[in-house]
Amino acid sequence: MIKFFLMVNKQGQTRLSKYYEHVEISKRTLLETEVIKSCLSRSNEQCSFIEFKDFKLIYRQYAALFIVVGVNDTENEMAIYEFIHNFVEVLDEYFSRVSELDIMFNLDKVHIILDEMVLNGCIVETNRARILAPLLILDKMSESI
Repeated sequence: MIKFFLMVNKQGQTRLSKYYEHVEISKRTLLETEVIKSCLSRSNEQCSFIEFKDFKLIYRQYAALFIVVGVNDTENEMAIYEFIHNFVEVLDEYFSRVSELDIMFNLDKVHIILDEMVLNGCIVETNRARILAPLLILDKMSESI
């Protein structure tokens, strides 16, 4: 099960965070700082899976963005690794070559995409067309107004 989902730039600034288990706000900042530090300090040759406290971190780097997913010990690392790639492919399709600025200025849409893919920490959808369908409807509705 997914515990949290983070998008972070190379400077360590969190661009998106989504928690699927309750973590107090005061502890989130500390957790994110530790997670980001452990991911950013690794070289490209090192494995993208990290044992961290009582869960595992799976991360991927895309240009200047790191996507980090915290999961429990029973989750399949390769499945989450592919899920991250699928998430980025969906973003690329919607934004046509997604950038950090797209994420910053369209955070609501990125959350909608993530919510279509993950429900209560479980991956529920991977089909790009079905993930993007609600967003495309919202876009059509906003154009007609």
